[in-house]
Amino acid sequence: MADKREFDAFVVTRSPALLRTAYLLVHDEGRAEDLLQTSLTKAWFAWSRIEDPEAYVRRIIVTTSASWWRRRWNAEMPSADLPDRAPDAVDDHRDADRDLWVAVGRLPRRQRAVVVLRYLEDRTEAETAELLGCSVGTVKSQASKALAKLRLDAALASPTEERSRS
Repeated sequence: MADKREFDAFVVTRSPALLRTAYLLVHDEGRAEDLLQTSLTKAWFAWSRIEDPEAYVRRIIVTTSASWWRRRWNAEMPSADLPDRAPDAVDDHRDADRDLWVAVGRLPRRQRAVVVLRYLEDRTEAETAELLGCSVGTVKSQASKALAKLRLDAALASPTEERSRS
């Protein structure tokens, strides 16, 4: 993959799917765009050595996301004045309490990565293990723990289940 024009074509064709994966991992549009940009930048420097660009960039996305969790972010400063929100950015709170994305966002980083790759990206256990740099057994156990947490999450409970728990 020595040709840089191939990189441009790859970015144009695969960015939407890669951005979706990044969003599902970080649960924030701005951070997902930053994550994808960072990952593509890292891939650019290694482009001549890459044999499977899709898998390589997805691996970069997952590992970079994990490193962001480990590193403390100090670049943003709190402010007393909040900016106005765009009309399309207004939250719709009607169904927010019963939202899958809220529940997935509550999962620990590694479990969220497994759920995203296994069930939302429809990857096999072996592919997920390779992307995360762990064993297939770890993928299975993290998926099991994540699904158990999702079953108990209040965001996914039906109204009758909520009343019976009270």
